[in-house]
Amino acid sequence: MPDEIINMADMNTIFLVTDQMGIHRESVRVELAKEDPGSIGSAPGGIIEITVPETGTVQDFTARLQSELEAMGYEFQELDDDLDEDG
Repeated sequence: MPDEIINMADMNTIFLVTDQMGIHRESVRVELAKEDPGSIGSAPGGIIEITVPETGTVQDFTARLQSELEAMGYEFQELDDDLDEDG
C-alpha cells in the first residue's frame, strides 16, 4: 500500500482542471491513497474516478488529467467573469 495520501493542495489542483472542464465537484471521486501509475476513469452515474500517481507531482499529473478528460468528451470552458462587470 502506498505510504502517501493526497492533501487539500492536491485536491485544489485537481479541481482547477475539473472545474474548467465543466465537471461538478460532486461528480469527482479521488482516491485518498496515491498509487502508481495513477488513473482516470468513469463510473456509472457520470462519476469521474481519479487516482493520483505516487511518483511525480500533482501538477505534472494535471496535464494527463486534462488530456484524458478531453478524450472522454469533456471540453475546456472559460470561466465566466461577466458577473463582476454587471455591477
